[in-house]
Amino acid sequence: MTEHDGDGAADVSTGNGTEPGGEATGDVATPELVIISGMSGAGRSTAAKCLEDLGWFVVDNLPPALIPTMVELGARSQGNVARIAVVVDVRGRRFFDNLRESLADLDVKQVTRRIVFLESSDDALVRRFESVRRPHPLQGDGRIVDGIAAERDLLRELRGDADLVIDTSGLNVHELRAKMDAQFAGDEKPELRATVMSFGFKYGLPVDADLVVDMRFLPNPHWVPELRPFTGLNEEVSNYVFNQPGAKEFLDRYTELLQLIAAGYRREGKRYVTVAVGCTGGKHRSVATSEKLAARLTSAGVETVVVHRDLGRE
Repeated sequence: MTEHDGDGAADVSTGNGTEPGGEATGDVATPELVIISGMSGAGRSTAAKCLEDLGWFVVDNLPPALIPTMVELGARSQGNVARIAVVVDVRGRRFFDNLRESLADLDVKQVTRRIVFLESSDDALVRRFESVRRPHPLQGDGRIVDGIAAERDLLRELRGDADLVIDTSGLNVHELRAKMDAQFAGDEKPELRATVMSFGFKYGLPVDADLVVDMRFLPNPHWVPELRPFTGLNEEVSNYVFNQPGAKEFLDRYTELLQLIAAGYRREGKRYVTVAVGCTGGKHRSVATSEKLAARLTSAGVETVVVHRDLGRE
């Protein structure tokens, strides 16, 4: 796990309904606040991403002096920003001395906050930095271990104040996400979100596809004169496609396969999947199949978006 794999999130109580500036309104809800910090390479980015997937508004590398301002802006959002996670690390070390002052300011305003600290052993951190061939942000002209020692010294007091410390020394990215989900997802299980994208093979494969389906095993409506002008969004085209031998059976079995894959994705902490459905031009078969497949996934409880990449290019 590298620094691009972090960890962080938390459930926090709301404040006392005080309007930014100190005027009590009773109607203004102070956002929940989590401060994510810890050792470079211990998984802050993964932690932050996990919270983002759980619906938190995440700000990376925010100068500590601006944390109270961010909370005030959240309070003015009329509930649109109800949970804020802020990543604070040594990349902003010139501002790090302001953190304690900001925390004191939040306490005065009765803002409830939690600090999540990502920890890891020196050996694990050295291995992670060496695997990505990146210097430690504090090592300067010295060795990686020198940077780690300097960072530990800088963060010692913050670690002591942390509400939750997670040691990632023996964790991979998926295990860290599982820990975060267990701590902060509450009764809600993080949802898998799917994008079903139709495309034409003659325009190239989508670079962001996780799974690719080839519908060219079915007859092409392009060669049916009365269907050629239409697209897979047209009912007549869709009926033609799914009245072909094997079409409905394919849809049934592939839907079952996707449900099996989706369960595995959830266990492994994967939150997004793109299913690319292709035909020759991305106009008829792939479009009709994408619509049917997306409807099946939605019925199965998967939040699904349909995108027709190449529709209209012909």
